[in-house]
Amino acid sequence: MHIVMMTNTYLPHVGGVARSVSSFTEEYRRLGHRVLVVAPEFTGAPQSEPDVVRVPAIQNFNGSDFAVVLPFFSDLSAALDAFRPELIHAHHPYLLGMTALKEARTRRLPLVFTYHTRYEYYTHYVPLDSPTLKHFVVELTTRYANLCDLVFAPSESIAQLLSQRGVKTPIEVVPTGIKIERFAHGDGKRLRKLLTIPQEAFVVGHVGRLAPEKNLKFLAEAVAGFLSRHPNAYFLVAGRGPCEAEIRSICAERQVADRLHQLGVLVDQSLADAYHAMDAFAFASYTETQGLVLVEAMAAGVPVVAVDAPGVREVVQDYGNGRLLPKADAAAFSAALEWVLTLPPSQRQELQTAARRTAERFSLPRTAALALANYQKLLTYRYHPHAQAEHNALEQLLRRLQVEWEIVRQMAEAAGVALTGGEPLRQGNPGCGAF
Repeated sequence: MHIVMMTNTYLPHVGGVARSVSSFTEEYRRLGHRVLVVAPEFTGAPQSEPDVVRVPAIQNFNGSDFAVVLPFFSDLSAALDAFRPELIHAHHPYLLGMTALKEARTRRLPLVFTYHTRYEYYTHYVPLDSPTLKHFVVELTTRYANLCDLVFAPSESIAQLLSQRGVKTPIEVVPTGIKIERFAHGDGKRLRKLLTIPQEAFVVGHVGRLAPEKNLKFLAEAVAGFLSRHPNAYFLVAGRGPCEAEIRSICAERQVADRLHQLGVLVDQSLADAYHAMDAFAFASYTETQGLVLVEAMAAGVPVVAVDAPGVREVVQDYGNGRLLPKADAAAFSAALEWVLTLPPSQRQELQTAARRTAERFSLPRTAALALANYQKLLTYRYHPHAQAEHNALEQLLRRLQVEWEIVRQMAEAAGVALTGGEPLRQGNPGCGAF
Protein backbone atom coordinates (compact mmCIF):
# COMPACT_ATOMS: atom_id res chain seq x y z
CA MET A 1 0.00 0.00 0.00
CA HIS A 2 0.96 3.65 -0.49
CA ILE A 3 -0.08 5.39 2.74
CA VAL A 4 0.14 9.11 3.53
CA MET A 5 0.39 10.14 7.18
CA MET A 6 -0.51 13.79 7.84
CA THR A 7 0.38 14.98 11.32
CA ASN A 8 0.87 18.31 13.11
CA THR A 9 3.59 16.80 15.34
CA TYR A 10 6.42 14.51 14.33
CA LEU A 11 9.97 13.67 15.30
CA PRO A 12 12.09 15.09 16.79
CA HIS A 13 9.15 16.47 18.82
CA VAL A 14 8.68 14.27 21.88
CA GLY A 15 5.04 13.44 22.47
CA GLY A 16 2.50 10.68 22.12
CA VAL A 17 1.25 11.59 18.64
CA ALA A 18 4.74 12.02 17.17
CA ARG A 19 5.82 8.70 18.63
CA SER A 20 2.66 6.97 17.43
CA VAL A 21 3.08 8.19 13.85
CA SER A 22 6.77 7.27 13.90
CA SER A 23 6.14 3.79 15.31
CA PHE A 24 3.40 2.87 12.85
CA THR A 25 5.38 4.33 9.95
CA GLU A 26 8.45 2.31 10.87
CA GLU A 27 6.45 -0.92 11.17
CA TYR A 28 4.50 -0.37 7.93
CA ARG A 29 7.75 0.19 6.05
CA ARG A 30 9.30 -2.89 7.64
CA LEU A 31 6.37 -4.89 6.27
CA GLY A 32 7.00 -3.56 2.74
CA HIS A 33 4.47 -0.73 2.52
CA ARG A 34 5.42 2.77 1.36
CA VAL A 35 4.62 5.60 3.74
CA LEU A 36 4.87 9.33 3.07
CA VAL A 37 4.83 11.48 6.22
CA VAL A 38 3.64 15.09 5.86
CA ALA A 39 4.60 17.07 8.97
CA PRO A 40 5.65 20.57 10.09
CA GLU A 41 9.20 21.81 10.06
CA PHE A 42 10.69 21.31 13.51
CA THR A 43 13.91 22.51 15.08
CA GLY A 44 16.47 19.72 15.10
CA ALA A 45 14.84 17.64 12.36
CA PRO A 46 17.33 15.67 10.21
CA GLN A 47 18.50 17.27 6.98
CA SER A 48 17.70 14.09 5.03
CA GLU A 49 14.42 12.28 5.70
CA PRO A 50 13.35 9.85 2.97
CA ASP A 51 9.62 9.98 2.26
CA VAL A 52 9.04 12.87 4.69
CA VAL A 53 7.65 16.20 3.45
CA ARG A 54 8.19 19.09 5.86
CA VAL A 55 5.68 21.95 5.75
CA PRO A 56 6.68 25.50 6.82
CA ALA A 57 5.60 26.14 10.42
CA ILE A 58 5.74 28.60 13.30
CA GLN A 59 8.00 27.15 16.01
CA ASN A 60 7.18 27.14 19.76
CA PHE A 61 3.63 28.38 19.25
CA ASN A 62 2.40 30.55 22.16
CA GLY A 63 5.36 29.46 24.31
CA SER A 64 4.65 25.74 23.90
CA ASP A 65 6.87 23.08 22.33
CA PHE A 66 4.45 22.69 19.40
CA ALA A 67 5.03 23.84 15.82
CA VAL A 68 2.00 25.25 13.95
CA VAL A 69 1.93 24.75 10.19
CA LEU A 70 1.37 27.67 7.87
CA PRO A 71 -1.75 27.31 5.69
CA PHE A 72 -0.16 27.42 2.23
CA PHE A 73 2.38 25.00 0.82
CA SER A 74 2.47 24.84 -2.96
CA ASP A 75 4.85 21.87 -3.27
CA LEU A 76 2.66 19.38 -1.37
CA SER A 77 0.37 18.58 -4.27
CA ALA A 78 3.35 17.75 -6.48
CA ALA A 79 4.83 15.52 -3.77
CA LEU A 80 1.54 13.64 -3.47
CA ASP A 81 1.28 13.28 -7.24
CA ALA A 82 4.73 11.69 -7.32
CA PHE A 83 3.94 9.38 -4.39
CA ARG A 84 0.60 8.18 -5.85
CA PRO A 85 -1.17 7.53 -2.53
CA GLU A 86 -3.89 4.93 -2.05
CA LEU A 87 -5.04 6.13 1.37
CA ILE A 88 -4.58 9.21 3.56
CA HIS A 89 -4.41 8.99 7.36
CA ALA A 90 -4.94 12.21 9.34
CA HIS A 91 -3.70 12.41 12.92
CA HIS A 92 -5.32 15.75 13.78
CA PRO A 93 -8.59 17.42 12.73
CA TYR A 94 -7.01 20.87 12.33
CA LEU A 95 -4.25 22.40 10.20
CA LEU A 96 -2.75 19.44 8.28
CA GLY A 97 -5.91 17.52 9.15
CA MET A 98 -7.86 19.95 6.97
CA THR A 99 -5.25 19.51 4.24
CA ALA A 100 -5.69 15.75 4.52
CA LEU A 101 -9.44 16.13 4.06
CA LYS A 102 -9.02 18.35 1.00
CA GLU A 103 -6.49 16.03 -0.63
CA ALA A 104 -8.49 12.88 0.10
CA ARG A 105 -11.69 14.33 -1.31
CA THR A 106 -9.98 15.87 -4.33
CA ARG A 107 -8.15 12.65 -5.17
CA ARG A 108 -11.10 10.41 -4.24
CA LEU A 109 -9.05 8.55 -1.65
CA PRO A 110 -10.25 7.03 1.63
CA LEU A 111 -9.50 9.13 4.71
CA VAL A 112 -8.72 7.60 8.12
CA PHE A 113 -8.57 9.77 11.25
CA THR A 114 -7.02 8.80 14.58
CA TYR A 115 -8.46 10.65 17.57
CA HIS A 116 -5.21 10.93 19.54
CA THR A 117 -5.99 13.95 21.68
CA ARG A 118 -8.79 15.26 23.87
CA TYR A 119 -8.44 18.75 22.43
CA GLU A 120 -10.73 20.44 24.94
CA TYR A 121 -7.95 20.01 27.53
CA TYR A 122 -5.39 21.84 25.36
CA THR A 123 -7.19 25.11 24.63
CA HIS A 124 -5.05 26.91 27.22
CA TYR A 125 -2.33 26.97 24.55
CA VAL A 126 -4.57 29.21 22.43
CA PRO A 127 -5.32 32.90 23.11
CA LEU A 128 -8.88 33.64 24.35
CA ASP A 129 -9.32 30.24 26.00
CA SER A 130 -12.88 29.84 27.33
CA PRO A 131 -15.60 27.22 27.94
CA THR A 132 -17.08 28.24 24.57
CA LEU A 133 -13.78 27.48 22.85
CA LYS A 134 -13.64 24.08 24.54
CA HIS A 135 -17.14 23.34 23.33
CA PHE A 136 -16.21 24.51 19.84
CA VAL A 137 -13.21 22.18 19.52
CA VAL A 138 -15.26 19.19 20.67
CA GLU A 139 -17.98 20.02 18.17
CA LEU A 140 -15.55 20.61 15.32
CA THR A 141 -13.60 17.40 16.05
CA THR A 142 -16.83 15.42 16.01
CA ARG A 143 -17.83 16.94 12.69
CA TYR A 144 -14.38 16.27 11.26
CA ALA A 145 -14.64 12.62 12.27
CA ASN A 146 -17.97 12.40 10.47
CA LEU A 147 -16.35 13.67 7.26
CA CYS A 148 -13.85 10.79 7.34
CA ASP A 149 -14.33 7.21 6.16
CA LEU A 150 -12.95 5.47 9.24
CA VAL A 151 -11.96 6.60 12.74
CA PHE A 152 -9.32 4.92 14.90
CA ALA A 153 -9.81 5.27 18.65
CA PRO A 154 -6.73 4.36 20.73
CA SER A 155 -8.86 2.78 23.49
CA GLU A 156 -12.34 1.40 24.05
CA SER A 157 -13.31 4.19 26.45
CA ILE A 158 -12.40 6.79 23.82
CA ALA A 159 -14.43 4.90 21.20
CA GLN A 160 -17.42 5.10 23.55
CA LEU A 161 -16.81 8.81 24.16
CA LEU A 162 -16.75 9.53 20.42
CA SER A 163 -19.99 7.61 19.89
CA GLN A 164 -21.62 9.55 22.75
CA ARG A 165 -20.56 12.82 21.12
CA GLY A 166 -22.24 11.90 17.87
CA VAL A 167 -19.56 10.33 15.67
CA LYS A 168 -21.43 8.22 13.08
CA THR A 169 -18.40 7.19 11.01
CA PRO A 170 -17.31 3.60 11.77
CA ILE A 171 -14.92 3.50 14.73
CA GLU A 172 -12.24 0.85 15.26
CA VAL A 173 -10.17 0.53 18.44
CA VAL A 174 -6.53 0.56 17.32
CA PRO A 175 -4.04 1.33 20.12
CA THR A 176 -0.57 2.61 19.43
CA GLY A 177 1.82 -0.28 19.90
CA ILE A 178 5.36 -0.33 21.23
CA LYS A 179 8.39 -2.41 20.43
CA ILE A 180 8.44 -4.55 23.55
CA GLU A 181 12.09 -5.48 23.12
CA ARG A 182 13.15 -1.80 23.31
CA PHE A 183 11.94 -1.60 26.91
CA ALA A 184 12.33 -5.18 28.09
CA HIS A 185 16.04 -4.69 28.79
CA GLY A 186 17.69 -1.78 30.56
CA ASP A 187 20.47 -1.01 33.02
CA GLY A 188 18.64 0.55 35.92
CA LYS A 189 21.49 -0.17 38.32
CA ARG A 190 23.91 1.86 36.20
CA LEU A 191 21.54 4.84 36.14
CA ARG A 192 20.99 4.66 39.90
CA LYS A 193 24.73 4.64 40.45
CA LEU A 194 25.14 7.62 38.11
CA LEU A 195 22.47 9.54 40.07
CA THR A 196 23.81 8.36 43.46
CA ILE A 197 20.51 6.64 44.23
CA PRO A 198 21.11 3.66 46.54
CA GLN A 199 20.43 0.32 44.89
CA GLU A 200 18.10 -0.66 47.74
CA ALA A 201 16.07 2.59 47.50
CA PHE A 202 12.45 2.63 46.33
CA VAL A 203 12.20 4.74 43.16
CA VAL A 204 8.93 6.28 41.96
CA GLY A 205 9.12 7.31 38.32
CA HIS A 206 7.24 9.39 35.78
CA VAL A 207 7.85 9.90 32.06
CA GLY A 208 6.05 12.36 29.80
CA ARG A 209 5.59 15.91 28.66
CA LEU A 210 5.57 18.03 31.83
CA ALA A 211 2.53 20.15 31.01
CA PRO A 212 -0.48 21.34 33.07
CA GLU A 213 -3.00 19.10 31.28
CA LYS A 214 -1.14 16.06 32.70
CA ASN A 215 -2.33 16.82 36.26
CA LEU A 216 1.27 17.13 37.44
CA LYS A 217 0.64 19.47 40.37
CA PHE A 218 -1.44 16.75 42.00
CA LEU A 219 1.07 14.06 41.08
CA ALA A 220 4.01 16.00 42.52
CA GLU A 221 2.13 16.68 45.75
CA ALA A 222 1.15 13.02 46.17
CA VAL A 223 4.64 11.69 45.45
CA ALA A 224 6.33 14.36 47.58
CA GLY A 225 4.04 13.40 50.45
CA PHE A 226 5.06 9.77 50.00
CA LEU A 227 8.75 10.71 49.94
CA SER A 228 8.42 12.77 53.12
CA ARG A 229 7.27 9.63 54.98
CA HIS A 230 9.85 7.33 53.42
CA PRO A 231 13.43 8.64 53.62
CA ASN A 232 14.70 5.85 51.36
CA ALA A 233 12.35 6.77 48.49
CA TYR A 234 13.25 8.84 45.42
CA PHE A 235 11.37 10.52 42.56
CA LEU A 236 12.72 10.10 39.00
CA VAL A 237 11.13 12.37 36.34
CA ALA A 238 11.91 12.22 32.62
CA GLY A 239 10.53 14.88 30.28
CA ARG A 240 10.37 18.61 29.74
CA GLY A 241 7.63 21.21 29.92
CA PRO A 242 6.17 24.18 31.81
CA CYS A 243 5.53 22.16 35.00
CA GLU A 244 9.24 21.43 35.66
CA ALA A 245 9.66 24.34 38.05
CA GLU A 246 6.39 23.60 39.83
CA ILE A 247 7.47 20.01 40.50
CA ARG A 248 10.76 21.27 41.99
CA SER A 249 8.93 23.85 44.09
CA ILE A 250 6.50 21.31 45.54
CA CYS A 251 9.33 18.92 46.41
CA ALA A 252 11.25 21.79 48.02
CA GLU A 253 8.23 22.74 50.14
CA ARG A 254 8.03 19.15 51.42
CA GLN A 255 11.82 19.17 51.97
CA VAL A 256 12.44 16.27 49.59
CA ALA A 257 14.04 18.19 46.71
CA ASP A 258 17.34 16.35 47.28
CA ARG A 259 15.58 13.11 46.29
CA LEU A 260 14.03 14.50 43.12
CA HIS A 261 15.92 13.75 39.90
CA GLN A 262 14.72 15.54 36.74
CA LEU A 263 16.46 14.00 33.73
CA GLY A 264 14.98 15.96 30.82
CA VAL A 265 13.96 14.21 27.62
CA LEU A 266 15.22 10.63 27.30
CA VAL A 267 15.11 8.43 24.22
CA ASP A 268 16.19 4.97 23.12
CA GLN A 269 18.39 3.09 25.61
CA SER A 270 18.57 5.93 28.12
CA LEU A 271 14.76 5.84 28.37
CA ALA A 272 14.75 2.06 28.85
CA ASP A 273 17.41 2.43 31.57
CA ALA A 274 15.23 4.99 33.35
CA TYR A 275 12.24 2.64 33.39
CA HIS A 276 14.42 -0.16 34.75
CA ALA A 277 15.62 2.13 37.55
CA MET A 278 11.99 2.49 38.78
CA ASP A 279 10.07 0.38 41.28
CA ALA A 280 6.70 2.01 40.56
CA PHE A 281 5.42 4.31 37.81
CA ALA A 282 3.17 7.20 38.89
CA PHE A 283 0.54 8.67 36.55
CA ALA A 284 -2.37 11.02 37.20
CA SER A 285 -3.47 12.45 33.84
CA TYR A 286 -7.18 12.64 33.01
CA THR A 287 -6.60 13.78 29.45
CA GLU A 288 -5.16 10.71 27.73
CA THR A 289 -6.67 8.75 24.89
CA GLN A 290 -4.15 5.98 25.53
CA GLY A 291 -1.47 5.84 28.21
CA LEU A 292 1.48 4.91 25.99
CA VAL A 293 4.06 5.51 28.73
CA LEU A 294 2.11 3.11 30.95
CA VAL A 295 2.68 0.34 28.43
CA GLU A 296 6.36 1.23 28.11
CA ALA A 297 6.79 1.08 31.89
CA MET A 298 5.01 -2.27 32.06
CA ALA A 299 7.20 -3.66 29.26
CA ALA A 300 10.09 -2.95 31.63
CA GLY A 301 8.27 -4.81 34.39
CA VAL A 302 7.30 -1.68 36.35
CA PRO A 303 3.88 -1.73 38.08
CA VAL A 304 1.80 1.44 37.69
CA VAL A 305 -0.09 3.56 40.21
CA ALA A 306 -2.58 5.71 38.31
CA VAL A 307 -5.85 7.61 38.56
CA ASP A 308 -8.77 6.08 36.66
CA ALA A 309 -9.39 7.82 33.33
CA PRO A 310 -10.09 6.99 29.68
CA GLY A 311 -7.10 5.33 28.06
CA VAL A 312 -5.70 4.42 31.47
CA ARG A 313 -8.29 1.92 32.65
CA GLU A 314 -7.64 -0.24 29.57
CA VAL A 315 -4.04 -0.75 30.74
CA VAL A 316 -3.96 -0.64 34.55
CA GLN A 317 -5.73 -3.39 36.49
CA ASP A 318 -6.24 -2.60 40.17
CA TYR A 319 -4.19 -5.03 42.28
CA GLY A 320 -3.38 -6.91 39.06
CA ASN A 321 -0.49 -5.02 37.47
CA GLY A 322 -0.58 -1.97 39.75
CA ARG A 323 -3.19 0.25 41.39
CA LEU A 324 -6.02 2.12 39.67
CA LEU A 325 -7.52 4.76 41.96
CA PRO A 326 -11.08 6.06 41.44
CA LYS A 327 -10.14 9.73 41.90
CA ALA A 328 -7.21 12.08 42.44
CA ASP A 329 -6.81 11.82 46.20
CA ALA A 330 -3.26 12.52 47.39
CA ALA A 331 -3.53 10.40 50.54
CA ALA A 332 -4.92 7.45 48.59
CA PHE A 333 -2.25 7.82 45.91
CA SER A 334 0.52 7.82 48.53
CA ALA A 335 -1.07 4.79 50.19
CA ALA A 336 -1.09 2.95 46.87
CA LEU A 337 2.64 3.63 46.47
CA GLU A 338 3.17 2.33 50.01
CA TRP A 339 1.24 -0.81 49.08
CA VAL A 340 3.76 -1.51 46.30
CA LEU A 341 6.67 -0.64 48.62
CA THR A 342 5.57 -3.04 51.35
CA LEU A 343 4.75 -6.04 49.16
CA PRO A 344 6.78 -9.17 49.93
CA PRO A 345 9.39 -9.85 47.20
CA SER A 346 7.42 -12.78 45.76
CA GLN A 347 4.23 -10.71 45.39
CA ARG A 348 6.10 -7.78 43.87
CA GLN A 349 7.60 -10.21 41.37
CA GLU A 350 4.08 -11.39 40.48
CA LEU A 351 3.05 -7.77 39.94
CA GLN A 352 6.03 -7.20 37.64
CA THR A 353 5.26 -10.35 35.66
CA ALA A 354 1.63 -9.26 35.24
CA ALA A 355 2.83 -5.85 34.01
CA ARG A 356 5.02 -7.46 31.34
CA ARG A 357 2.13 -9.68 30.27
CA THR A 358 -0.11 -6.61 29.87
CA ALA A 359 2.48 -4.87 27.70
CA GLU A 360 2.55 -7.82 25.29
CA ARG A 361 -1.07 -7.03 24.34
CA PHE A 362 0.16 -3.72 22.94
CA SER A 363 3.08 -4.98 20.87
CA LEU A 364 3.65 -2.91 17.73
CA PRO A 365 3.44 -5.84 15.28
CA ARG A 366 0.03 -6.70 16.70
CA THR A 367 -1.44 -3.17 16.58
CA ALA A 368 0.09 -2.39 13.16
CA ALA A 369 -1.42 -5.58 11.73
CA LEU A 370 -4.81 -4.47 13.07
CA ALA A 371 -4.46 -1.02 11.47
CA LEU A 372 -3.36 -2.47 8.12
CA ALA A 373 -6.26 -4.91 8.11
CA ASN A 374 -8.65 -1.99 8.54
CA TYR A 375 -6.92 -0.06 5.75
CA GLN A 376 -7.25 -3.04 3.43
CA LYS A 377 -10.91 -3.53 4.30
CA LEU A 378 -11.58 0.13 3.53
CA LEU A 379 -9.78 -0.09 0.19
CA THR A 380 -11.44 -3.35 -0.78
CA TYR A 381 -15.05 -2.69 0.14
CA ARG A 382 -15.47 1.07 -0.11
CA TYR A 383 -13.12 2.11 -2.90
CA HIS A 384 -12.44 0.49 -6.26
CA PRO A 385 -9.62 0.83 -8.79
CA HIS A 386 -11.65 2.98 -11.18
CA ALA A 387 -11.90 5.62 -8.42
CA GLN A 388 -8.16 6.24 -8.84
CA ALA A 389 -8.51 7.23 -12.51
CA GLU A 390 -7.14 10.53 -13.72
CA HIS A 391 -9.61 13.45 -13.62
CA ASN A 392 -9.38 16.65 -15.58
CA ALA A 393 -8.24 19.85 -13.91
CA LEU A 394 -11.70 21.44 -13.84
CA GLU A 395 -13.28 18.47 -12.07
CA GLN A 396 -10.50 18.43 -9.46
CA LEU A 397 -10.92 22.17 -8.92
CA LEU A 398 -14.68 21.80 -8.42
CA ARG A 399 -14.20 19.00 -5.92
CA ARG A 400 -11.63 21.05 -4.01
CA LEU A 401 -14.00 24.03 -3.85
CA GLN A 402 -16.75 21.73 -2.62
CA VAL A 403 -14.53 20.44 0.17
CA GLU A 404 -13.46 23.97 1.10
CA TRP A 405 -17.10 24.98 1.37
CA GLU A 406 -17.92 21.93 3.49
CA ILE A 407 -15.08 22.75 5.89
CA VAL A 408 -16.23 26.36 6.25
CA ARG A 409 -19.82 25.23 6.77
CA GLN A 410 -18.87 22.70 9.44
CA MET A 411 -16.72 25.24 11.27
CA ALA A 412 -19.52 27.79 11.20
CA GLU A 413 -22.05 25.25 12.48
CA ALA A 414 -19.65 24.10 15.22
CA ALA A 415 -19.16 27.71 16.30
CA GLY A 416 -22.93 28.20 16.31
CA VAL A 417 -23.49 25.19 18.55
CA ALA A 418 -20.76 26.38 20.94
CA LEU A 419 -22.02 29.97 21.11
CA THR A 420 -25.65 29.03 21.63
CA GLY A 421 -24.93 26.45 24.30
CA GLY A 422 -25.85 23.28 22.43
CA GLU A 423 -25.23 20.06 24.30
CA PRO A 424 -23.19 20.63 27.48
CA LEU A 425 -19.54 19.63 27.27
CA ARG A 426 -18.79 16.76 29.63
CA GLN A 427 -15.99 18.00 31.84
CA GLY A 428 -13.46 15.83 33.62
CA ASN A 429 -10.69 16.96 35.91
CA PRO A 430 -8.88 19.68 33.91
CA GLY A 431 -5.38 18.81 35.14
CA CYS A 432 -2.97 20.70 37.37
CA GLY A 433 -4.63 24.09 37.47
CA ALA A 434 -4.71 24.42 33.69
CA PHE A 435 -8.03 26.22 33.45
